[in-house]
Formats: sequence, structure tokens, C-alpha cells
Amino acid sequence: MKVLPFKIPKPQQDALVFQDDLDLVFYDKLHQHEEIQLSLIVSGDGSLIVGDTINHYETGDILIIGSNLPHVFISDENANIPSHMLTLFFTKDAFGPHFFDLSELEALEPFFKRAEQGFKITSKKKHLTSLFYNLKQSSKLESFIILIRMLQITSIASYESLSSFIYDKRYTDNEGKRMRNVFEYTMTHFSQDISLDTISGVAVMTKNAFCKYFKKRTNKTYFQFLNELRIEHACKLIIKNNDLSISEIAYRSGFKNISNFNRQFKSVKGSIPSAYKQRA
Repeated sequence: MKVLPFKIPKPQQDALVFQDDLDLVFYDKLHQHEEIQLSLIVSGDGSLIVGDTINHYETGDILIIGSNLPHVFISDENANIPSHMLTLFFTKDAFGPHFFDLSELEALEPFFKRAEQGFKITSKKKHLTSLFYNLKQSSKLESFIILIRMLQITSIASYESLSSFIYDKRYTDNEGKRMRNVFEYTMTHFSQDISLDTISGVAVMTKNAFCKYFKKRTNKTYFQFLNELRIEHACKLIIKNNDLSISEIAYRSGFKNISNFNRQFKSVKGSIPSAYKQRA
């Protein structure tokens, strides 16, 4: 199976695909697909990388990921709960190239605009959650009606964007594999020292070429991305392990210098770790 681009398996005549995924972890490869994705996290938590941004997801979250938007779920394997997600996939032209251009559906345009960068719903979640569960026993016609209702609700609900920058070209297979390898290595080894020599070797590029390549596709340097991943991990440790000291959290997150940890944490989260811990 190709990681990038990723094909959603579906019957040829079906415009909508509903998936009920239950496993130890979600699909943990960087991938993109033509379909727009609406997902309910029934259980599980972890990190979600969308475009250039690292997010945290948890039980009850409702996430929308746009067409061909690179993303990867990194399930917390130590959470001791299964990863369970309900997802509806569809393409904007699934019902004809001009269906969503109808004046009657003009109110749904905010959904498609927000989906370009991905977004997480922060209001009206109870209603949307019930619609996701209704999909499990719905006929094709009922699923279509539920989709339109979901789009209507998500077009007016409060939300948070999942990414701030989206590379405006689709990844080729080779580019996708290269970025996948870089992300996978980083997610596996972020608590260790990662040198530019090492990560450019993973990408099979010179150091200078890799720096330009990564910056062009994420709008940030590799080490900015690495620090954000480490800070996201530190936040999870702060929230879930109150008995850990700040210095221990820093070390487990890949920071060998506490002052650098404090500085990087404040740069990403807007406060120092001790203040964040008091609010958690």
C-alpha cells in the first residue's frame, strides 16, 4: 500500500465511505488522500501532525482534515485504552462537479474553506457526536442527509485550525516517502539527540538541500518542528504525570538543558512549564 498518495478503499459507485476503526493505534504513517475526512475520536489520545503543525487529540474530539492535506496520527501507546475512531470520507465533487456550487448550499462554503487547513470543532459537539453514531446503521440516503447536516453544523460551529501553513503542491510518491521517513524517524527518536547530519541522511539529501526542502514544505526549520514535537510530548507528561519534576519531563522530552527547555516551552506555549503545570 502506498503511503503517499493514500487511497481510501470504497465501492466504485459509492460517494461516501464510513469507517469504524478500532485498534491499538491509528494509521501511523504520514499520508494524504483526495477525500475530505470527518472524524470522531471515540477513544484514544495522542498527537496529530497536520501540514506544518503538531496538535494533541483526545477522546471526544471531532476533527476535519481537508483534501490532500498531509497528516499522521501518533497514538499514545501507553494510554491503556484502544484507539477508536468513526470517520466519514467524501470528495467535494462526489455528487457532481458543481453540486456544492448550488445557491441552496452556499451556507456550507465555510466548511470547505476551513477544511483546507484542517480544523477541530470546539462547540456543538454533542449534536455532531450523535450524528456520527447514527451513521453506523444508516442507509446510503440517510448517510447523505447526515453529511449535509454535519457540513451545516460545522460551518457555523466554533473551531480551531489544525495547521497554519499548507504546501500548495501535492507530494509525489518520492517526496511522500522522503517526508514520511523524516517524520517517522523524528517521532521515534525525538527524545534523543538528532543532528542535521543524521536527519539529512534519513532524507538521503545533503544538509543544505534538506534544510531548504523541509523549510519549503513546512514553512519552518527542521529543528523548529523537532522542538515543537518535544514540547507537545512534554505537555502530555505534565498533564498525565503530576509526580514528575520539570527537569525529568525536560529530559524525557529530549531536552538536556533545563534553561533551554524553559525557553523553548515559552516560545511554543506562551508560558514556562511550571506555570503550565499549575493550570493543567
